[in-house]
Amino acid sequence: METTTNGQNGAPALPLYTKKDFESGVDPRWCPGCGDFSIINQVQKLLPTVGVPREKIVFISGIGCSSRFPYYMNNYGMHTLHGRAPSFASGLKVSRPDLMVWVITGDGDALAIGGNHFIHAMRRNMDIKLVMFNNRIYGLTKGQVSPTSELGKKTKTTPYGSPDYPFNPPALALGAGATFVARTVDVEGAHMGGVLKAAAEHKGSTYVEVYQNCPVFNDGAYTYMTEKAVRADSILRMEQGKPLLFGKDGKKGIRFNPQTVHLEVVTVGENGITEKDILVHDATHEDPTIAFMLANLTGKPGFPTPIGVFRDVRQPTCDELTWQQIAEVKEKKGEPTLEKLLASGETWTVK
Repeated sequence: METTTNGQNGAPALPLYTKKDFESGVDPRWCPGCGDFSIINQVQKLLPTVGVPREKIVFISGIGCSSRFPYYMNNYGMHTLHGRAPSFASGLKVSRPDLMVWVITGDGDALAIGGNHFIHAMRRNMDIKLVMFNNRIYGLTKGQVSPTSELGKKTKTTPYGSPDYPFNPPALALGAGATFVARTVDVEGAHMGGVLKAAAEHKGSTYVEVYQNCPVFNDGAYTYMTEKAVRADSILRMEQGKPLLFGKDGKKGIRFNPQTVHLEVVTVGENGITEKDILVHDATHEDPTIAFMLANLTGKPGFPTPIGVFRDVRQPTCDELTWQQIAEVKEKKGEPTLEKLLASGETWTVK
């Protein structure tokens, strides 16, 4: 008996893949220093461990720098239309539920022209894994304001500052009903690897936001939280079953205040606060209310930015329900034929 890629014995045996097996050999056409390199590196490191044959893994992209991704992967892939990758992925997954389907997209691709496709892919709980590279700018077209650009952002299309309020993508995904929602950062390789592994293991609509630096058109977009001097106080690392603590000494924490129905920052050891007062993270909670509140801490003055898994809940997926329905109808009406279809419903005989 052969050994599978995830180290388990079983049949059918899988080849022992390595990261190199998922590299196409095509040199990525991304700018030096682009965060996309870090993301593809983590994805290629992950895939040998997921226990899925390489020929049953598919990457589908739309348009943008991120969407060159399928060219650099050594498995099946499609480079599709602007914003429409979730629709291609949904069609593929429902017709071939045995495939592991990933969508690679950017903030402009997913949330502007593709906004409607995005929210419906999340709502339907189709078993697809959508990874969104969020650099807060249109990079491929050289620096226009995007749906995640911050208020007041000066770009080529907003020379006096953007008057638009940006999307909060995890909150949008949660509001649409995604059963897995997470965030990570391009410069946090180990953290990204853990988030992607959890995404790969989830069954259902999966959304992963990656804060990704664009060194040419929006350099330093996330240095307010990634610089070593501020990182500990600026990032809230959500870990399942652990209290939401942060700060250089780990004494700051997030508490739910039942009187104001808000989350607030408190300090353990001050004003009678103990670790028991700190909110314990539970991404598996069926009710997404707390996950939504955590997502909305992003950009809120005085609060750290949460990274990790906001929500991870198992629900029947759209593709599972579709095939269950097909089986039930077949059992009731028998195997379909073209003759039965043509003679079904309201039919007439023309004399």
